[in-house]
Amino acid sequence: MTDAAVSGGPQAGSPQASDQYVQSLARGLSVIRAFDAANPVMTLSEVAARTSLTRATARRFLHTLVELGYVRTDGKTFALTAMVLQLGYSYLSALSLPQLAQPHLEELSVKLGESTSAAVLDGADIFYVARVATRRIMTVGITVGTRFPAYATSMGRVLLADLPGPKLEEYVSSVELKALTPRTLTSRAELLAELDRVRAQGWCVLDQELELGLMSVAAPVRNAAGKVVAAVNVSLQAQNVAAQPDPEAYVDSVRDEIVRTAGLISADIAAKH
Repeated sequence: MTDAAVSGGPQAGSPQASDQYVQSLARGLSVIRAFDAANPVMTLSEVAARTSLTRATARRFLHTLVELGYVRTDGKTFALTAMVLQLGYSYLSALSLPQLAQPHLEELSVKLGESTSAAVLDGADIFYVARVATRRIMTVGITVGTRFPAYATSMGRVLLADLPGPKLEEYVSSVELKALTPRTLTSRAELLAELDRVRAQGWCVLDQELELGLMSVAAPVRNAAGKVVAAVNVSLQAQNVAAQPDPEAYVDSVRDEIVRTAGLISADIAAKH
C-alpha cells in the first residue's frame, strides 16, 4: 500500500468536506489502512506518521479500535486483528467474481504449476479478490485483500487500459510513478503507450517491474456488455522462464492459457447475469 493511500489528508477522488462527510470516520479508516504487509506491527509514532495525524489523534483512534476489537496492542505496538476481515466480508460475499473465478484459477494453477490471481481496480491500486498460490515468489506475501499500485502490475495495466479516456487521463496525471525496480516504467508517455498496446492485444506481460525476479501475464475478465470488470494473471519466476528451452514460446503458451481462462470466467459471469 502506498503512503498516499493511507494519508489522513484529502486524496484524489476523495469526498470534499461537506455536511455529508464525517472526517472522524475517514481518519479512523486511514488508521486501519495504515497497516499492510510491509507494516503489520507499528508504534503509535509510526501510525501517526503514516496517516499524517497527530500522535494524540492517532492514539485516540487506535485505542478506540482496540476497544472495538479491530486492533490489539501490547502497550507499545499495535497490530490489526482478524476481526478487520469482517469489514470486507460483505463486499466480497456480494461479488460473484471470486466464486466464479476460483475454480478456473485452481484448474489453471494445477495445469501450469504456477500461482494465479484475480483482481479489481480500486482507486489507484489493484485489489486481490481471489488467489491460488503454489509458492511464495515475492518478498511480500499476496493474499485476498492485498493491494499493489496498478501502473506496475500486469492486472493493473489490463484494468487501466479499459478506462474511459477522461478517467485514464485523471489517473495518469495524479498517480506518482515510482521506480519500484530498475525496470519499472516511470514515464507517463511510456505508460500510456504501453496501455495502448495492452488494449490492442488484449493481454499484458510484465517483466520484473513490480519486483525483481517476478514476471506475470494477465488478461481481462469482461461482463456480458463487454466491459472489463476484473483481471486474472499467472505469476512466474523470471529465472524459471529464462531456463526454458524457448523462453518466448513458453511465455506465449502461458499467455494463451490465461486468455483462455479469462474467457471462461467472462462466460460464467455473462451466464450468471
